[in-house]
Amino acid sequence: MYHHILIPTDGSPLSAMAVDKSIAFAQETGAGVTVLTVVEPFHIFSAEAEQLASSRAEYRRHAREAAANRLADAELKARERGVPCSAIQVEHDHPYQAIIDTAAEKGCDLIAMASHGRRGVSALVLGSETVKVLTHSKTPVLVYR
Repeated sequence: MYHHILIPTDGSPLSAMAVDKSIAFAQETGAGVTVLTVVEPFHIFSAEAEQLASSRAEYRRHAREAAANRLADAELKARERGVPCSAIQVEHDHPYQAIIDTAAEKGCDLIAMASHGRRGVSALVLGSETVKVLTHSKTPVLVYR
């Protein structure tokens, strides 16, 4: 059925649940996974409180460290289930495009992701990355709610 599943994660609780379910699905289908987290570049004008309170270097260090921790957690979960896993961290202004590009570059035949991650004002300002992936991706998308 599926051979290589891309699992994007942003660290939100819903995204973490989608990682767990996607790895379980991969185990059931015998697929390998690539777990992806996208770090958005530092913006001087931002709705993200973390970016407003940080210097560029502090933000980059913190964002990369948080992303590395998310990826390490997902790799551990995959390893525990015997699912082949690679992890990728990329920096991109548009997470949805990084997700679509990574799926194409890695030859993924499914993208499995949460229905949304950010909440509140941030979600209103930035829109839903999941909707953008669904709208623009040529790769099938499985959405967990």
